[in-house]
Amino acid sequence: MKLPHVPIYASRRSPVLARNVVATSQPLAAEAGIAALRRGGNAVDAALAAAITLTVVEPTGNGLGSDAFAILWDGNRLHGLNASGRSPRAWTPDRFAHREAMPATGWESVTVPGAVSAWVALSERFGRLPFADLLSDAIRYAEDGFLVSPIIGALWARGASMLSGEPGFAAHFMPGGQAPKAGETFASPDLARSLRLIAESRGEAFYRGELAERMARFAADNGAALTLYDLAAHEADWPGTIHQGFAGREGAVDLHEIPPNGQGIAALMALGILEHCGIERFAPDSADALHLQIEAMKLAFRDVSAFVADAPHMTDPSTSDLLAPSYLKARAALIDQDRAIDFQSGAPKAGGTVYLSAADEAGMMVSFIQSNYAGFGSGVVVPGTGISLQNRGAGFSLRPDHPNRVGPGKRPFHTIIPGFLMREGVPVASFGVMGGPMQAQGHLQMTLRTQVWDQDPQTAIDAPRWRVIEGLAVAVEPAIGEKVLADLSARGHELSLEPPEASFGFGGAQFVAKIPGGYVAGSDPRKDGAAVGF
Repeated sequence: MKLPHVPIYASRRSPVLARNVVATSQPLAAEAGIAALRRGGNAVDAALAAAITLTVVEPTGNGLGSDAFAILWDGNRLHGLNASGRSPRAWTPDRFAHREAMPATGWESVTVPGAVSAWVALSERFGRLPFADLLSDAIRYAEDGFLVSPIIGALWARGASMLSGEPGFAAHFMPGGQAPKAGETFASPDLARSLRLIAESRGEAFYRGELAERMARFAADNGAALTLYDLAAHEADWPGTIHQGFAGREGAVDLHEIPPNGQGIAALMALGILEHCGIERFAPDSADALHLQIEAMKLAFRDVSAFVADAPHMTDPSTSDLLAPSYLKARAALIDQDRAIDFQSGAPKAGGTVYLSAADEAGMMVSFIQSNYAGFGSGVVVPGTGISLQNRGAGFSLRPDHPNRVGPGKRPFHTIIPGFLMREGVPVASFGVMGGPMQAQGHLQMTLRTQVWDQDPQTAIDAPRWRVIEGLAVAVEPAIGEKVLADLSARGHELSLEPPEASFGFGGAQFVAKIPGGYVAGSDPRKDGAAVGF
C-alpha cells in the first residue's frame, strides 16, 4: 500500500500512522477511544468508549435509541455482531393496512433500540476495562456540555426544521427554541443520568429497568406499540460474516459483511459481479472504471430491494443464492461497457449514521457502526431521559408478497453495515462508510481503491464519489472532472452534481489498514471527525 508524499486529491487531512489508532466522525469521540487505550484498554474498549461518546456529541446520527453492528478480529478469528432491534409484537400488517408506505418519523417508525445491547455484548466478551469506565467521557460531555462541531451543527439545524413537532424533540434538542449552532455549548443532564443508569446496571436499566419503563410509558401515552415486553425480549446475535473474494493488487482479498437483514450483501454482489468485468484494466478515476462500478451496483441494488430481509424470512432466493458465483457471472454479462442500462434498482433514502474503527498494538481490530437511520431518527425523545429513538421501522415493506413485509418481532431491512477486509485468514483493514444507501456503494469504492488501485486509506477517502439513486440517475461529486462526467453522460447516465458540503449524501468514511509494525488510518473530511493514534 502506497503512502503518497503529496495528496492525489484535495484534502484537509493526512494518513495517520501508529501502533494504536481510532478513527471516528467526531474528534471528541476519537479522543475518548484513545483515552480508553491509554488506560490499558484494548481496541474493543476504545471502540465502545468512542461509540458511547458519539451518542452525546453527534446526536444527528445516533443516540441511546440507535441500533448497531460490528465486525471484529480478536487476534485469532473474525466475529460478526448484529444488535439491530426487532419490531414491537403489535406490529401486524393490519396495523399499517391503511398506509401506502411505512412512516418515516414518529412512534410508528420506532423499533426496539439495540445499540446498548451491542455495548454490553462486546464488553462482556472481548473488553478489558470495566464497563462503567467506557461511559465516563460520554457522561462528562452530557453533564458539563460540549462545543458543537461545524458539520454536526449544520445537520442539527436541518433535523430540527423537520422534527421539531415530534414528541419530546424540541424540549431536548432545541434549548431556547432553536438548534445549537457550531461553537455553542450543548448539555443534557437527563442524558447524563441515563448513561449513569446504563453504566451501573450494565444495560439492564435500558431493557428491563427504569429507562425501559419510561420508554414504554411514553409509548403508551402516545398510542404507540412499544412495550416493556418488547424491550425485555431483545437480544443481540452473533451471526458471523458473509464474504466475497476479489483479485487485489497484492493477492486475493475477501470483503466481509454482516449477513442480512443488512445491505452489506449488496457490496458483496457488486464486487462479485465486477470480478468478471476486468475493472483492474482501467484507471481508478476513468469513465470506464466508474461506469462498471455504477452498473454493478445497480444490479446488486435491484436484487437487494426485491429479496433481502430479516434472515429467517429469506427463503427463496437465499443469501447463498444471491452470492453464487454462477449467478454473479450471469449478472455481469448484462453490463454493456458502452451504455447505461435501467436495471430498475431501488431508491433507498438518505440516512444518519456514525461509523468508527479502532485497532490496538496486540492486533485486535474493530469495525463498528451505530445509527438512528435518518438523521435524528424518529424525532421521538423520551422526556427526562435524553433517549432519542431511531426510525428503523421505515425500512419495512408493506407489500404482502415481500420477505421484508412488516410483521411482529421482526428485524427490518437495515442500511448500516461495518466492513472488514481479510487476505488468507489475516486481517487487512477495518472500515466503513456511513450514510444510508451510500454505505454499500462506499464499501465497493473503498475496497477497489485500496485493494485494486493501491491507494492508502486517506487517499481513497478523499477521492470523489458517486452514488446510484434510481433508474439511470447517479449523483456525483464535481471533483470527478468535466471530461469524465461528459463521457459518463454520453453512455446514458443521468448525472446530478452534488457538492459534498451541500448534500451530505456521500457519507463519511473511516478506514484503518494493517501495515508492518502498526496501522495507517484515514478519516473523512466530509465529516467533523479525526483519526488519532499513538
